[in-house]
Amino acid sequence: MTETSIAEAGRPRRRFARAAALVVTAAAVGAVLAAPAQAAPLFSGGSQVPETAMPAGSATPAIVPANFSAPSLNPAPGEVVGIAQPVIISFNENITDRAVAERAIRVATDPPVAGHFYWPADNQVRWKPNEFWPANIRVSVDAGDSHSTFSIGDALVAVADDNTKQITVTRNGEVVKTMPTSLGKPGYETPNGTYIVGEKHRDMYMDSSTYGVPVDAPEGYRTYVEYATRISYSGIFVHAAPWSVDAQGHRNVSHGCLNVSTADGKWFYDNAKKGDPVIVVNTAGGTLSGYDGLGDWNR
Repeated sequence: MTETSIAEAGRPRRRFARAAALVVTAAAVGAVLAAPAQAAPLFSGGSQVPETAMPAGSATPAIVPANFSAPSLNPAPGEVVGIAQPVIISFNENITDRAVAERAIRVATDPPVAGHFYWPADNQVRWKPNEFWPANIRVSVDAGDSHSTFSIGDALVAVADDNTKQITVTRNGEVVKTMPTSLGKPGYETPNGTYIVGEKHRDMYMDSSTYGVPVDAPEGYRTYVEYATRISYSGIFVHAAPWSVDAQGHRNVSHGCLNVSTADGKWFYDNAKKGDPVIVVNTAGGTLSGYDGLGDWNR
């Protein structure tokens, strides 16, 4: 019931990271649209297990031989990502002994950062810091025969407040942009929670039939949009919506997306990067699922 897309043309509370262990590894103990109040899980398969973490200041265990073939790593080598970006390790096989797999993975940071593993599925493990990453640091990941070194960029944080219907964007703690917005209307309320910026589309079509609502139905649509920045796999974007400018800053008229003006949509498209957090507060839409795929901070 949020807006889901088919690409066709072109292609509160603040968390701040705390210093902890110098090199983080596992402790030894260790979509697709749904109702707007709770997005459907993106991942399936594999029972969920408690998250495992390396306590701050603990000794660094030796890496054990991997019980998996070379996995794919996200972020990729050389990428610059936002402070909310998790490390995503996707395996070529299902992992039956998760504890051994975690001990074969190392996440090293400078300065040191504490964090933990969690498993969305048997063939994927993720690692994220306990709080947002510090800005402008380097992160190295070793997982068997796969390696990636990437960077955390500036701390760009967007907070969308349904009480004020404004999006306030800060960079490294300073307000750099305020944008009037229109969120999900009654019946399509935008979920609260912390979202993570994903891919961006210069322009695209949003089509209600992709989640089962015919285009010619009363709430159906097939709409061309510009400057679309995905913030959930359940179909929520920050995007230009010139048709709702009169409502932006005053009332909610969208199917769940964060509608902004064309100028503000372009600004966000140009400035937001993969991994930047978008925090939605004070809506009647429940909370974004921690298993959305871009909802990791809501777990």
